[in-house]
Amino acid sequence: MNFKDLRRLNAQYLTTIKSVITLLKDPEQTESVYDVEDALRRSHPQTLASSVKHMLADPQVAQLAQERYTPPSPEIAKLLTYPPHSLGFAFANYISSAGFDPGFYRKLDVIDEATYLLFRLRQTHDIWHVVTGFSVDVPGEIGLKAFELAQTRRTLSGVLIAGAFLQTLLTHPDGLDKLLDRIASGYRMGAKAKPLLAQKWEDHWERPVEDIRKELNIEPMPVYVP
Repeated sequence: MNFKDLRRLNAQYLTTIKSVITLLKDPEQTESVYDVEDALRRSHPQTLASSVKHMLADPQVAQLAQERYTPPSPEIAKLLTYPPHSLGFAFANYISSAGFDPGFYRKLDVIDEATYLLFRLRQTHDIWHVVTGFSVDVPGEIGLKAFELAQTRRTLSGVLIAGAFLQTLLTHPDGLDKLLDRIASGYRMGAKAKPLLAQKWEDHWERPVEDIRKELNIEPMPVYVP
């Protein structure tokens, strides 16, 4: 490795560290999450390649990536007219109640299977919340990241779990039990469930959420009791 390559590598590491520190200071900074992932993609391409290989080992995920299945953003008002127990209604109710925008995620150019899978993970993040039952507070988000880590080996998931653990330990250690409960439960749930990344959710808005959970072997998260 020559001096120029070393300088570039050091700059990439510094960018990653800066993004992680920003995220630790304010875990709700969504853009920082994408900054971390984009920095990791540049500085650790081998980990992305390993994650992609793991995901594509499932035939259904591989088929989805080959198709480049890319449905349009859902119409929340329309989904709210679906039956109350349907995936479409549950998702729309979740989005509207939280004040979220279903299209709010950093876009990226899909040029290969790796970028498609990252795009699809970003696009369906909130659907995963609905199906798994994880809340949108920090323990819930990190629990879902543990679920995702079990299913995808995504580097970002591991970084966010480690960051949340450190941030909780340093700033409010009284919340550590709940965080660790969600991490452990999420990983076990993700290891047990069928691949969520393989699902064409948008083709099945009318299906009952409970039927989907049974089919995918998911037992949704219960309310945490200390």
